[in-house]
Amino acid sequence: MSGPTDKDSSGARPEHRLIAERRRKLEALRAAGWAFPNRYRPNARAAALRADCAELDAEALSELGRKVRVAGRLMSQRRMGRLSFAEIQDSTGRLQLMLSRAVMGEEAYSDAAALDLGDIVWASGALMRTRAGELSVEVSEVALLTKALRPLPEKFHGLTDREQRYRRRYVDLIVNRESREVFERRARITSALREFLGRRGFMEVETPIMQPIPGGAAARPFATHHHALDRGLYLRVALELHLKRLVVGGMERVFEINRCFRNEGLSTQHNPEFTMLEAYQAYADYNDFMRLTEEMIRAAAEAVLPGGAKVAYQGKTYDLAGEWPRLSMEQAVAERNPGMDAARLRDPGHLLEWRERLGFENEPPANAGWGKLLAELFDRTVEDKLAGPVFITGHPAEISPLSRASDGDPEVTDRYELYIAGRELVNGFSELNDAEDQARRFREQAALREEGDDEAMRYDEDFVAALEYGLPPTAGLGLGVDRLVMFLTDQPAIRDVLLFPQLRG
Repeated sequence: MSGPTDKDSSGARPEHRLIAERRRKLEALRAAGWAFPNRYRPNARAAALRADCAELDAEALSELGRKVRVAGRLMSQRRMGRLSFAEIQDSTGRLQLMLSRAVMGEEAYSDAAALDLGDIVWASGALMRTRAGELSVEVSEVALLTKALRPLPEKFHGLTDREQRYRRRYVDLIVNRESREVFERRARITSALREFLGRRGFMEVETPIMQPIPGGAAARPFATHHHALDRGLYLRVALELHLKRLVVGGMERVFEINRCFRNEGLSTQHNPEFTMLEAYQAYADYNDFMRLTEEMIRAAAEAVLPGGAKVAYQGKTYDLAGEWPRLSMEQAVAERNPGMDAARLRDPGHLLEWRERLGFENEPPANAGWGKLLAELFDRTVEDKLAGPVFITGHPAEISPLSRASDGDPEVTDRYELYIAGRELVNGFSELNDAEDQARRFREQAALREEGDDEAMRYDEDFVAALEYGLPPTAGLGLGVDRLVMFLTDQPAIRDVLLFPQLRG
């Protein structure tokens, strides 16, 4: 609620008064024909100027006599009579402007003094250093390019304002350098992933976002409608099935980095739209892809961190060097739950007993076999305890409808998930390329849907037809790019690495 100090004696809020004053200034500019000029161009940026002049002292800069034109947002002002200092910010950093009546003249200096914080300005002048040694532009001319009607907040960071930072990301990026650095690093991470795969002969492709059948993951989709075609469509939940169609077509190494959509809840790890990387390679298996996963994540880490092997995340250090350990899902569940009979992990009755012993209040998954029950125990007692990096292998076939069954044990699949800091980052497996087996598994999934499992997959007739033309032995992986960025930028929540996250309300 607003308190009595939120308004002045006229009843207006202080922020509203400031906006009204800025609007009056803009109206005066419009009347004079000076509003929003578009003929001023910078020829230098802050970071490059600082780098170029790092070794030059005041005398050397004076002798150099370099004149520059710069532009950016006005972030600070200090008026000292006949001399003023201001700081502008461009996309690379901040740079100081020194303004003086003697150089600019009375009228221009007075106009500059009327600028407001947040205004976007252009300035030209000679590079110099102040007595304090600060690199500056001794301004000879200044122009207001864009009048900021809303004042910048004095404090726009910290836990109490975090929701506002997400809702007004544009303001967050202006005033919080740390936020911009996260997204700059995100760009370097995605570039490193592309370069890594490109060097290994993978071709980047794009596949449909709107699909008649959402497939590739057990997830609830978003539904939409195409009016011209008068048909229902879904936003994709994964990239997988179309990429494997391309492998059938002879594109033996393909990948895509793109948005997927799942109509599910929000959490520190989940956003309804998120970025996935999926890659597929013919004549490879899941062991090959575990090695590829190690190398790819190390390459991404090296793009943003010195050395890349040691990653500090939320107060702990994770070592990415060497070969990462592998642990079957059954081993992981047995180790985390002392007293569990490891020989009975495929006995649904034993697993149901453990659900009750652990105090699970929800009903067990409908028509669950041992695979679903084991996966639930893993999710609820193991997953968030895995520091990693560690590969969890041996996933039950019941929860892996697209994975190839293990030759030595057909009840489990040649599948792995990578866990770091208690979170799944990668899901990969040897692909199921037996068209008849795939059709059978789709039918099982369709039956689960009819029984009320709205995350079960649909029968995809065209994908089965593609497999009937022949998919070579293939391995693939899906990497959650947002979660990787969280890990490599030390951010606790997925909303911190999405420019515009989905929010409640």
